[in-house]
Amino acid sequence: MSAVVLQFGKPLLNSMDSVLTLGFLDDFTLGGPAEVVARDVSKVMEIGGELGLSLNVSTCELVSHDGFTVTDSLLQSFPRTCIGDVTLLGTPLFRGPLLDRAWSDRCAELSRASCRLSQIGAQEALILLQSSFSTPKVLHLLRCLPLALPEFDKLLRLAVERITNSSLTDTQWLQASLPIKDGGLGVRRVSSLALPAFLALVAGTTFLRDPGRLQCST
Repeated sequence: MSAVVLQFGKPLLNSMDSVLTLGFLDDFTLGGPAEVVARDVSKVMEIGGELGLSLNVSTCELVSHDGFTVTDSLLQSFPRTCIGDVTLLGTPLFRGPLLDRAWSDRCAELSRASCRLSQIGAQEALILLQSSFSTPKVLHLLRCLPLALPEFDKLLRLAVERITNSSLTDTQWLQASLPIKDGGLGVRRVSSLALPAFLALVAGTTFLRDPGRLQCST
């Protein structure tokens, strides 16, 4: 379940019996046996009702394997989402058309931004590219499945060349894509960040894949 219409405190999150319990701002995710999840959802609705808040069922999602039968009436009221179309905080979780479309959209946005940035001063354009339109736009996808790294890096290189009015050799592009403290422009290549981003994800979610460690940490 996601998109609960209120911000829950940690005590409520810790009181859930579901195997997977995640909360971020007004997004709430539960995972586990259907009867356990249904019971936790009822608890969320009960406590929310006491605060004068209600669950927006239309923005919730029920994710299950194909052929799985849901018997709980509350869970049946949630829109059903196929495994291949699952997203968490805007990030597709599995390889498929949804992830391909996400990378395609980010590449299109970068291409469009590159054309528009060339119409303003080079320094301002470079700062905007570095901080807004390049790697920061796809870090959440890098933590998932990086499928369009060569295409995105190619567009990023073209954007730098357009802004600086130059044609970079491969060596110059490698230098330019280094952090500023290392003598680069700070416009990082996504292909160089993909592995660290994935390892950071693996390390950061270890407790989710190790129930014993999860119990020790609470």
